[in-house]
Amino acid sequence: MLGWTKGLAYTLKNLSKEKVTYDYPNEPLPLPDRFRGIQKFYPDKCIVCNMCVNICPTDCISLTGKKNPDPEKKGKVIETYDINFEICILCDLCTEVCPTEAIVMTNNFELSQYTRGELYKDMAWLDANDKNVRKENKV
Repeated sequence: MLGWTKGLAYTLKNLSKEKVTYDYPNEPLPLPDRFRGIQKFYPDKCIVCNMCVNICPTDCISLTGKKNPDPEKKGKVIETYDINFEICILCDLCTEVCPTEAIVMTNNFELSQYTRGELYKDMAWLDANDKNVRKENKV
C-alpha cells in the first residue's frame, strides 16, 4: 500500500511541471547549430574536381563531368552528381573538402522512404533541397 501512495504522489507532483517532449510532426525540433543533415548541392558552383568523391569513406557519391563545350572557357561542366543515402554516413567530409562550396550541409534530416531505390538522390533533388540550410552556408 505504501508503494502505491508513493507512486501516486510522484505522479501528482509531476503533473504541474513543464513538459519536455515535443509534438514532433507539428512542431520542429530544436537542433544544434552544427547539426549535420542531408546535403544541398549547387551545380553551378561545381568545377568537377572529384575531391568529394575521393574523400568519401563510404563511396556513396558519384560525379561525372565533360569538357566545357565553350572553347573560351576552361575546365569541365558537370553532367551527373548522385548520392546514395542508403550508405551515406553524413560525415561532412565532402563539404569540408569542396573548394567552391558547391555542396553544403543542411539541418534537414527527414529522409525516410519506402524502398531503398528512393534513397538514391540525383543532382536535381539535391539542388532543390534548400529547406533548413545551415546559417553559415546560406548564400
